[in-house]
Amino acid sequence: MKPHRYEEFRDLHRAGAPLLLPNAWDHASAAALATAGFRAVGTTSLGVAAAAGLPDGTGATRAETVRLARGLSRLDALVSVDIEGGFSECPEEVAALAAELADAGIVGVNIEDGRPDGTLRDLSHQCEILRAVRESVAGGLFVNARTDTYWLPGAGQAPETGERLDAYRRAGADGVFVPGLRDLRIISELTSGLTDTPLNTLHAPEGPSVPELAEAGVRRVSCGSLLFRAALGAAVAAARSLSVSADIPSYAETQALAGAFA
Repeated sequence: MKPHRYEEFRDLHRAGAPLLLPNAWDHASAAALATAGFRAVGTTSLGVAAAAGLPDGTGATRAETVRLARGLSRLDALVSVDIEGGFSECPEEVAALAAELADAGIVGVNIEDGRPDGTLRDLSHQCEILRAVRESVAGGLFVNARTDTYWLPGAGQAPETGERLDAYRRAGADGVFVPGLRDLRIISELTSGLTDTPLNTLHAPEGPSVPELAEAGVRRVSCGSLLFRAALGAAVAAARSLSVSADIPSYAETQALAGAFA
């Protein structure tokens, strides 16, 4: 664990100037983002899963996630890893995974409460998992507790969101994450009740702008799977037209990503 890196990452979650966190799906995409000047880079569970030919959100990509994380720890960047729901229902096993990632040099993890069957994990059990993780990595890993109240069909949304965020904060989460939430009024209400716990939202092209989210109190804006999906779309478009953007990396530049941070 490297407490100074944890502290640096934590301090990037600023009021009025939220951390814009791009999400990578492999070593090359993360290295490209770091080379472009992004100090912090996240991973996208959808991108990691789809790139491996596996489904997202089902706990099927533990090995791929850990392997990628170990490689990304070589980068000169602060890396936060999406570990879905922790790849286990056992708090001790999730805590052991978090400690393994922290020891490898990872500075943050996302842990979600959405389950593969489309329901939310029991609140008390999710808090038990968060407490176990917090105890295993005290001061060395930024724990971002995600609730899927606005992500899963039919979930509780506004009333339950506040209850879960408060419980996760009290269980030791460094930050809280509500993907799918775009209502600035509700965002403002949530941030006003979170005191010093940063709220993370997911960027959506059709949603509020980063300045609007900052005004509402958001301190971190993630890209999620957006970049991965954009890359897929660009690849198909380039194949169809045999035309590419003028700023596409050269062969040599791309090759250099593999060893630039070794």
